[in-house]
Parts: sequence; structure tokens; C-alpha cells
Amino acid sequence: MKNLINYCPLVFLFLLATLQVKGQSVDVLIHENGAERKESIDLPKSMTYPLDSLLNDWKAKNYIDLGKDCSTAEVNPLFSDSIYMDRLSRIPAVMEMPYNEIVRKFIDMYAGRLRNQVSFMLSACNFYMPIFEEALDAYGIPLELKYLPIIESALNPSAVSRAGASGLWQFMIGTGKIYGLESNSLVDERRDPIKATWAAARYLKEMYNIYGDWNLVIAAYNCGPGTVNKAIRRAGGEKDYWKIYNFLPKETRGYVPAFIAANYVMTYYCDHNICPMETNIPASTDTVQVSQNLHFEQIAELCKVPLDEIKSLNPQYKQQVVPGDIKPYTLRLPLTAISSFIDCQDTIYAYRSDELFRNRRTVAVKNDTPTAARKKTATTGKGNVRYHKIKSGETLSTIASRYGVRVKDLQNWNGLSNTKIAAGKNLKIYK
Repeated sequence: MKNLINYCPLVFLFLLATLQVKGQSVDVLIHENGAERKESIDLPKSMTYPLDSLLNDWKAKNYIDLGKDCSTAEVNPLFSDSIYMDRLSRIPAVMEMPYNEIVRKFIDMYAGRLRNQVSFMLSACNFYMPIFEEALDAYGIPLELKYLPIIESALNPSAVSRAGASGLWQFMIGTGKIYGLESNSLVDERRDPIKATWAAARYLKEMYNIYGDWNLVIAAYNCGPGTVNKAIRRAGGEKDYWKIYNFLPKETRGYVPAFIAANYVMTYYCDHNICPMETNIPASTDTVQVSQNLHFEQIAELCKVPLDEIKSLNPQYKQQVVPGDIKPYTLRLPLTAISSFIDCQDTIYAYRSDELFRNRRTVAVKNDTPTAARKKTATTGKGNVRYHKIKSGETLSTIASRYGVRVKDLQNWNGLSNTKIAAGKNLKIYK
């Protein structure tokens, strides 16, 4: 390990190759300054997703062929530290990709117990990498950051964190709104792969303008710039991720090593006997502007597009409704359905609209005048009024029976809230 320490002279690198996975965290045994301590590092949530949850996405179910044997073997070859260091150094990257035991353990996890998830993600890259690369390139951002959503969401577009972060790039609502992602009861643009990717690229660029170090940038992406700034202050002003490591939250301590390991395994998967699941290229799509309220069922039935496909192409619409009455919104459809939509859109907007859109624009207030009149009549009574002096032992019931009226009438005529009466008092009776 001497050469390794010289390569990256950090306190926490004096550790043994001991790591145990326990649920949502890993335990690392660290040697520093002649002492030994055990540290628990929280795993990025993406590393805890079961494969079944990743395969629930419509694109995965329809374009990834699980039936074909891609020859991913169960055996994961192990390599020496020097080979790992050499391979990381040969990744064409602007970002620093140093090697240490923690990075090694995350590589082992991806290439070991998570190898089937890696096989899936290699396949899902066909859906999302062109989108990621275009936005990152436009902002002049290192293209290796296209693997950041692997750490954030395992390329699961429906991923939602315990804290409420959503989508491939796991934006929180507040941060998303700052970067132009609309979130309300009907629309959540954090789930839109294209809009969220461009928002993420802008955010990453702005963070780099602050920190000037990409590892600090992705640490801030995970735990927020305020937390990173606090760690920098506690580390005496150091602006090296590895030097502020011990002052960061548990998950963020594993975040950068996991990111480096993701770059490694997505580059050298073949050397670990992993291959992508068989992927078919999705059909071409295009967009149209929607300027009226539109329900996915209207499109599915008249344009003959499966409802699940519409939902997958437009994940930002939470209730299967495009609220075009509010403002124009973009709808993505298979290229073959675009002309049908344009030619028949008036018919589509009108189809089942009364059934599908039940929220009323106006509502009449019920006229209570007849009811009030009935109450007034019951209170004041009709006909001639006479008075009955209550005798000892009489009740409203006996008095009502004597005059052929109801107890309720006696109460209304005399303003009584209950049936209690007192001898000597007079009661009004209408006959």
C-alpha cells in the first residue's frame, strides 16, 4: 500500500481491506496514526434498489429483452491495486479519479452483488446517455458526469428519495424550481428526463464556478452547498474533497467513491464478465404543443397509443392530465401518432371531456329562501293565536296532545330549545 499512500496521501487511506455491507450502509475499518476505528458509510440510495424495481419502468419492460442470454457470468475476477489504478488513470476524464481502498470496495460492490443492476444500467444507457451528453457538452461540463444519475437514481426515472427528491437527477422541489422545473399538483418537471437534465447541467456549472473542483461539486449535489461549506470551514479552509471527507455526512463520504466506481464499472464491465442486457432501440418520438386541457385517455383511445407508453414518454404529468388551459404545455408522442393528433386535435379535446374533467368552473349557491320561509312559518305559526297557562305537572307532550299540535311546533312557536317548561308560564298556540 505504500505506493497507494504516496499517490493520495490522506489520513483515511491508512485502512485495511475490511468492509462489511449491512443493509443501507457499509462498515469500514480504518487505521490512522497507529489507532484503529470502525466507520459506517451510508450507501447512495441507488445502490439499494432491487433489480425488479428498475425493470418496472415502461421502457425497460418494452425495450430491454431479459430473455436473451447476454453471457454475464457469476464469477467476478479480482485484480490487483495497480491494475485498478492503471485503469482509472486511462479513463478519458477531466475529473480526478484517484484510487483508494474505499473506491476499491465500491468497485467490488458494483462488480459483485450489484452486477445484475449494472447489466440493466448498461442497457438503460441507450435511453438516456444521448440526452445527458448533449446537455453536459452544451455547458462545457466533463462528460464523465453523465454517470452521476447512476449514483442518484440507478437510471430509474420514477425514483423518489425518502427526502422527496425525484427523477433521474433527484431534484428537491425547491432546487428544481430555482432551475426552472415546475412542480405542482398536476405537473412535476423533475420527472422530465430532458428538462431535468438541462437543469442539472446548469446547476453543476454554477457549482463549479463556486468551488473550482468537480469532486466538491458532486458532493454539494448530494448534500447541498451549505453542508459542503460547513465541512470546508471545519477542515480549516481546505477545498479538497478528500481532506474534508471526515467532516461530511455519512452518505456523502461514500458518494464520490461510488461515482468513481461507477465510471470504472461502466468502462471496464467486460473485464468483470458483465454485459448489457439486450436492448431494442425505442421508436422515434416528437412533440406537440397542447393549448387545452387534455387527458391521456383521450389520446390513447383516438390516436391508438398505449396508455403506459404515453405515461412513460410524459412522466412529468402526475395525474395523466396536460393542463393546457393554464398555459401551453409540451406533449411527447411516438412519431407515428403526431400527424393523427394534429389532424384530429379538436375531436380529441372534445372526446369524453365532460367525463374526464369534472372540476367545475362556476357553481351556483343553493337558494335557501323557501327553507327560510318554512322555518319562519313554523316559528310564527298560522291562524289565530291563543295562550295556554302551564299548570303544575303538565308537559309539552300533554299540552300538544290537548290542542292537536306537535311538540316541535310548540318549541318553534315559543323559542324553546328543549322540552323543559315551568308552571305559570304562558305558551303561544296557533290554531
